[in-house]
Amino acid sequence: MGPPDGRPAPELVELPGGTFLMGTDSAEGYPEDGEGPVREVEVGAFAISATAVTTAEFAEFVGSTGYRTDAERFGASFVFAGLLPDDFPPTRGVVAAPWWREVEGASWSCPEGPGSGVGGRADHPVVHVSWHDAVAYCAWAGGRLPTEAEWERAARGGLEQARYPWGDELTPGGIHRCNIWQGTFPVRNTAEDGFTGTCPVDTYDANGFGLYNMVGNVWEWCADWFDPFIARSGQRTDPVGPDEGGAKVMRGGSYLCHRSYCERYRVAARSSNDPGSSTGNLGFRLARSVA
Repeated sequence: MGPPDGRPAPELVELPGGTFLMGTDSAEGYPEDGEGPVREVEVGAFAISATAVTTAEFAEFVGSTGYRTDAERFGASFVFAGLLPDDFPPTRGVVAAPWWREVEGASWSCPEGPGSGVGGRADHPVVHVSWHDAVAYCAWAGGRLPTEAEWERAARGGLEQARYPWGDELTPGGIHRCNIWQGTFPVRNTAEDGFTGTCPVDTYDANGFGLYNMVGNVWEWCADWFDPFIARSGQRTDPVGPDEGGAKVMRGGSYLCHRSYCERYRVAARSSNDPGSSTGNLGFRLARSVA
C-alpha cells in the first residue's frame, strides 16, 4: 500500500476495527501522565506503518518537496550530551534534564550537529522532527499521524493488558526486545542491547500485528493534543484528545529511557511535547484511514 501517486512510503499494515482495553491501573504508571483508568475502547479499521519513518524515507520527502524542518528553520535542536564529543563546546542545556544540549545546526540530516551525518543510518528512524514536520511528511505520503488510541491498539499487538508489545517480561529468556538504556542513566550506558543511540527500525522481533519497535528506539508523535485526564473523558469510540492544547502526545519511549527515571517504554505509558519541539530521540510513523 503506498501513496495515491506512487510516491515512496513505509509499508503499511491494515488492522481491522475492534475493541481493546486501553491504559493501565498499575502502580508503575505515572499519575501525572493519566495512564488510567483502564477502559474498553473501540477503534475503527486503520493502517499503520510496520516501522517508524526512516531517514531514507524522510530524505525522499525533502528531496521531492524542498521541505525545511522546524529545527532547520530555528537553527538548532536538542541532542543527548552522551552522543557529543568530549571536547564539544558548552551549549545551553535543559534545567530539568541537563543531559540535553541545544546544538546549533543539529537537524534530521545532521543528528549531532555540524560535521555529523546520516551515513549508515538510512534504515534508522528519522529524528529531530517536530510534530509539524511529521504531519507534513504524512500528508505528502497520503496519510496522517495515528491517534493515540490507534497507536496503543497497534502497539499491543493483540495482547490484552500486557506491559510490553511481547508480554510482561522486559527481557524474556535474557533476550533484549527493545532499544532502551542499560546501566546508570545518564552517565553509563553498557549498551547490552547493542546500541547507544538509535537502531534500525526493524531491529528485534515484530509484535503480533507485524509491527516493529513500538517501544524503545524513538518516541513517536501521535495526532492528539495531550490531556492528562483524557481517560476519564468518557470517549470510548475512536477517542481523540481535546480540540486544542499546548502539547502533543508522544508514545513508546526511546533509547534514553531507563527504569530509574523514565519507565515509559511500557505500552500504556504516555508523554507529551510542544508540537514545534525536536530532539534526537523523537520520530513518528505513518497511519492511514481504511474505508
